[in-house]
Amino acid sequence: MTAAVATRELNSLDRCDRCGAQAYVRAVLESSGGELLFCGHHARAVEANLRPLTSEWQDETSRLNEKAPVSAE
Repeated sequence: MTAAVATRELNSLDRCDRCGAQAYVRAVLESSGGELLFCGHHARAVEANLRPLTSEWQDETSRLNEKAPVSAE
């Protein structure tokens, strides 16, 4: 039986474990359930080696290209 885990959207309080920038990728390790957070740059740098070891790879880097809402003022 597999339990479904609801993942929350990453926010500005989530920081990259490598450099401290805002995290846009969450990697959950399959072996331990431990969680690693990465900015887009560091996620790309480790993805090929790390992704096969994860049970979840939550990638929100598409948010980097979203345009902020413009004020009507």
